[in-house]
Amino acid sequence: MTPDFQFTLHAQDGAARCGTIAMPRGEIRTPTFMPVGTAGTVKGLYMDQVRDCGADIVLGNTYHLMLRPGAERVAKLGGLHEMSRWAYPILTDSGGFQVMSLASLRKLTEEGVMFQSHIDGSKHNLTPERSIEIQHLLDSNIIMQLDECIRLPAPEEEVARAMRLSLRWAERSKAAFDALVQPGEGRALFGIVQGGTLPHLRRESAEALVRLDLPGYALGGLAVGEPQAEMLATIEATEPYLPREKPRYLMGVGTPDDMIEAVARGIDMFDCVMPTRAGRHGTAYTRFGKFNLKNARFAEDTRPLDEASACPATNGYSRAYLHHLVKSDEMLGQMLLSWNNIAYYLALMAGAREAIKAGRYSDYVAATKEGWARGDS
Repeated sequence: MTPDFQFTLHAQDGAARCGTIAMPRGEIRTPTFMPVGTAGTVKGLYMDQVRDCGADIVLGNTYHLMLRPGAERVAKLGGLHEMSRWAYPILTDSGGFQVMSLASLRKLTEEGVMFQSHIDGSKHNLTPERSIEIQHLLDSNIIMQLDECIRLPAPEEEVARAMRLSLRWAERSKAAFDALVQPGEGRALFGIVQGGTLPHLRRESAEALVRLDLPGYALGGLAVGEPQAEMLATIEATEPYLPREKPRYLMGVGTPDDMIEAVARGIDMFDCVMPTRAGRHGTAYTRFGKFNLKNARFAEDTRPLDEASACPATNGYSRAYLHHLVKSDEMLGQMLLSWNNIAYYLALMAGAREAIKAGRYSDYVAATKEGWARGDS
């Protein structure tokens, strides 16, 4: 650990961990959820709202930002922090997941990925070195190695090939990071463990990455089509090979249930587009479970989503009004439900931290699930 990145474990309850990542731009309390700001914005929210909900860090997307407005332009305009008015830590993904979704528009080689932009068809070459350079230009604080993420299920030989390519790219990513980033810039590089749902491949990947002695490690290639039980089993099979003194990040996950179960298995960090995407489609996550505000049962329901919540979107508007906004396809409805969902995800992680400190995390999980099952009746 360096002054640029310090991880401290405060408490552990079973495998569940509570800690703090200290970086020059601020502290990140773990376990944490990172709202996704794909194009430099958490969709539907001001950054002030995101911070007020309890976010310590947000995520930016290398693929989308390199295409528009362009990494060099973002740097010229002061970087993501300056552009988006977010003064706190930012994590950027490497672009590997988006490239996976462009199978028909890309060519993969040992060197990197040549792909066509989904915006205008222009051609781009994303290598481990270029990915690090782009993330540096964006002014990212936690930079992810470039990896190859494949959809599951897949044949073992394909999973092994992609995992070993990702390991070679990890070595190149570290060399590029070390050559480009100076101590004191407030940046850290995370590796990404791949290997599908096969324990022996996950172990091979984790052990090789740990030898690179990186500040943190992510589990990639999950929540891409496999059942939740397989995802959780994969976390359990991988966790013993990751250093206790460094944070673990489960990429692209997930639902509230996914997160509290993954915390119970030793995961510290999460990101997912689900809360804002669900909000844009009329869905609210609450301590009473998931509500579809399109449902006619809310048409005359004068109660707020949850009067005990500290979020103004949650405690200040009636369900009937939210139902009306959703049915009318009003932008405000999408904004309010996205705000509610981000606030709920962050409150869920805040509750997890307190429960771990108190040594009652299993009780917290049980009570949370009981609340979802009981509903609001």
